[in-house]
Amino acid sequence: MEFAQSGRPFLAMTLLMSLIPPIRAVRKFAVAAALAALAAACGQSPQAQPQAGPPPPAVTVAKPVQQQVTDYDEYVGRFTAVDSVEVRARVSGYLEALHFKDGQLVKQGDLLFSIDKRSFQNALDQARANLALAKSNVVYTQADLARGQQLLRDKTITDQTFEQRSQAARNAEASVANAEAAVRQAELDLQFTELRAPVNGRIGDRRVSQGNLVTGGTAGNTTLLATIVSADPIHFEFSFDEASFLRYERMAQNGHNHDIASRGAGVPVVLKLIDEKDFTHKGRMDFVDNVIDRSTGTIRGRALFANPGDIFTPGMFARVRVPASPAYDALLVPDVAIGSEQARKYVLAVNSENVASPKYVTLGQLVGELRVIKSGIDKDDTIIVNGVAHVRPGQKVTPHAEKPAAPAAADAKAPAKTD
Repeated sequence: MEFAQSGRPFLAMTLLMSLIPPIRAVRKFAVAAALAALAAACGQSPQAQPQAGPPPPAVTVAKPVQQQVTDYDEYVGRFTAVDSVEVRARVSGYLEALHFKDGQLVKQGDLLFSIDKRSFQNALDQARANLALAKSNVVYTQADLARGQQLLRDKTITDQTFEQRSQAARNAEASVANAEAAVRQAELDLQFTELRAPVNGRIGDRRVSQGNLVTGGTAGNTTLLATIVSADPIHFEFSFDEASFLRYERMAQNGHNHDIASRGAGVPVVLKLIDEKDFTHKGRMDFVDNVIDRSTGTIRGRALFANPGDIFTPGMFARVRVPASPAYDALLVPDVAIGSEQARKYVLAVNSENVASPKYVTLGQLVGELRVIKSGIDKDDTIIVNGVAHVRPGQKVTPHAEKPAAPAAADAKAPAKTD
């Protein structure tokens, strides 16, 4: 046995076999096997003894956060200008000058284009001369009518002659009115040779260069010179489905002051651009359409946003978030504490014996780094918030309390909802 303990079990077995007297082969083999087993048992080292299992994994636990939250819906939409104007000439003529740079901001009344005005000035002078002639004729006919009245009383002229003088006076007055109208039209035509900005906004590029003949008037073949779109404020248009429309309507009828579908003014909304992470731009609903589109089953809504930095551009896409529920008390846990089991979501709760067990939950929106839990947990549950990946359901753990989480910001990040 000393040989076996010294690490040489095979040598010890050989010596023991040499001491056995010759016997039959079968018995000798059995004895050899027994001795080999004894030697192997004697040769086990202390390191080969079974070791104890690993200690329970250490995890961080916390109670759910209680907070008032509001559900939100998100929609994709695009910006549209409050005012959009096509600049077209009202009179025909040669384009004499341009008074703006392509793409610049213009104010209402700024001079944009000038059309050669010489022919229109001539027309105005002619109209004024015709007016003076008509007024002179009025003076003569009125004086002639006054003389005719005296002659009629003296029975010097007949009634027919007097009526002829009266008609001449009336015709002269009508000629004055006609000449005055011609003067006003000529003045308008002369004024229309200067095209000014009808609204504040940003003008596009010029469509016609200086020296070209432009066609004016009110017909459909007039020449487009440029376009102007207003910049501040700006509209944001989006569509939401019929189910959401009904939900908003029910909330409005229940007095929750979320009068989106009922076309009430002032419902606050927030917006973010495609390169932004948070909803930081604040606006208000100002319009909901009066019909639901038959082909898509959606209805168009519109919000108004301030645009002092002129960052919002008509046609630009963005995401808008609108209130989808009144404020309510909710339980929230860190989003990292939520695990997945195929289509189901769960959190691991620790009981009084420090054993982890799964609780299947219904998730709500993300509020900061916390996730709203619609159902599945209690406010007194102890939830594993760190170390979920190292824990199996039913396993014992070593919990460490986490510092209570601060309430999340009120403006929650809602789950995406597209049209």
